[in-house]
Amino acid sequence: MPRLREVPRAEVTDEKILFFYDRLFGPDKDPAVDHGTVHGTPGDWWTVFAQSPDVFRHAVRGFSLYRNASLDPLLRELGQGRAGYARGSQFVFSQHCKQMRTLGMSEEKIAAVPHWQVSDCFSALERAVLAYTDGLVYDGGRVPDEVFAVLKTHLTDPEILELTYITSLYDMHATMCRALRLEFDDRPELVAEVEIPAGVSVRDLSADLSGE
Repeated sequence: MPRLREVPRAEVTDEKILFFYDRLFGPDKDPAVDHGTVHGTPGDWWTVFAQSPDVFRHAVRGFSLYRNASLDPLLRELGQGRAGYARGSQFVFSQHCKQMRTLGMSEEKIAAVPHWQVSDCFSALERAVLAYTDGLVYDGGRVPDEVFAVLKTHLTDPEILELTYITSLYDMHATMCRALRLEFDDRPELVAEVEIPAGVSVRDLSADLSGE
């Protein structure tokens, strides 16, 4: 379950939050108890973000912003989906794979997002968007001039700004979902020490590794 408390319907006074509770869960459900949105997600992003109406409203305005962007929606979703994958958020990656599919992206391209570097199904611009996303997420904004030059060849300055802002915004959402264990990122840490088998000592392992 999420690491922060979910806010039940009875405690919500903010009209914007109640609007989304009704729209996504139905007016007769308490989403903090009866999970499941109309889109098939658990929905605890909404009930946890309801802890702060200001944060909730700011995030929702961000969703409106990217839907009204002049940037090609397929490029936008490509950046968002890759950001989710690169940040390790199953929720962000999964949701934006679905959005890419809705917008008509081929199954071949969607399947290749994790290994785009060795795939030949993307255009030069799409490869630049994916490389740019990796520069934002993996390298903290260090983007080679050669990658940026391809973006400049195909996109306007406002479109590049939108791509940068939206992709970085979803890097943030992916990070928050993992940290708070929201939605499909509600899962235990996968990297943990594996116990030594019974009858084997640390000294035995050291000897094996040293060849003695």
